[in-house]
Amino acid sequence: MKDLARFSGKEAQIPAPSQPSQVSPQVQLITISDEEAGQRIDNFLLRICKGVPKSHIYRVLRSGEVRVNKGRIDQTYRLEEGDIVRVPPVRIAEKSTQAVPGAEFKILFEDNYLLVIDKPAGVAVHGGSGINYGVIEQLRAARPQAKFLELVHRLDRDTSGILLLAKKRSALTNLHEQIREGSVDKRYLVLVQGDWQNPRQHIKLPLFKYNAADGERRVRVQSDGLASHTVFNLLRKYGPFALLEAELKTGRTHQIRVHLASSGFAIAGDDKYGDFALNRALQKADGTRVALKRMFLHAYQIIFTHPETGKPVTLNAPLPPECEKFLKSLEKSPG
Repeated sequence: MKDLARFSGKEAQIPAPSQPSQVSPQVQLITISDEEAGQRIDNFLLRICKGVPKSHIYRVLRSGEVRVNKGRIDQTYRLEEGDIVRVPPVRIAEKSTQAVPGAEFKILFEDNYLLVIDKPAGVAVHGGSGINYGVIEQLRAARPQAKFLELVHRLDRDTSGILLLAKKRSALTNLHEQIREGSVDKRYLVLVQGDWQNPRQHIKLPLFKYNAADGERRVRVQSDGLASHTVFNLLRKYGPFALLEAELKTGRTHQIRVHLASSGFAIAGDDKYGDFALNRALQKADGTRVALKRMFLHAYQIIFTHPETGKPVTLNAPLPPECEKFLKSLEKSPG
């Protein structure tokens, strides 16, 4: 561990998901439970070694200091129930010891298998890219007794609404399979500027993901991109705006935002693909119209099959108050 010795700070706290027995004050042996089985060893270590940089986890894996059943493994090894994992002592940089504040969010549904919350706009679902922590890290901090808690899918930081989390690996695997098969029905409410005509409109444009010059993740329509399909239903017109329901037939990054922008309809408040002059105008009240200081995109409904009972589950999250208030003010606006 010469390459890790130079890092100052306390020993990384490694909460044992199962029933570890320490063979020395610095080494832990962790027995893999049924719920932990099936995941890759690198992902397992990243989860339990809180605050340890990814590069160091992979370095320890390459060095052979992490062992499974006393044998060497590579980062792609998938854990099996009963495996005994040797986790060596790892040190974390002092700057990585910042505590994550625990937080709970509005719960739409919870049982032994699932946790479904109503995520507010402006909150990332996970840390990374300059964000110290997100929903998943805050929930784990608020629920230290939880042996397993993982995101089933993601929402953009500025999108509000329904977010699914799995409390058991079996539930996560089952829901991922449902998503791959296209049997999960996810619907959003979105407000766009423009003269939307069709009551129901299919948009099928291939999407290509890339990193901009500043390193920011972006998406554009490109012929060799991934096939993407969104269905939009017109719910109501508000003067120069239209409230739409978006049905996701595929689940690409920024799919709704790019499909609409590429079709000439800017989402109100979208600071990445929208109309920047419009956004500036909407941030200030104008007559009876109140200000809108967020993107008007909300995941309001999801339908899926419960991973344990096999019964259909339909969940709804009402429009946030700021969006409702904005729509009501549009009703009173003369334009």
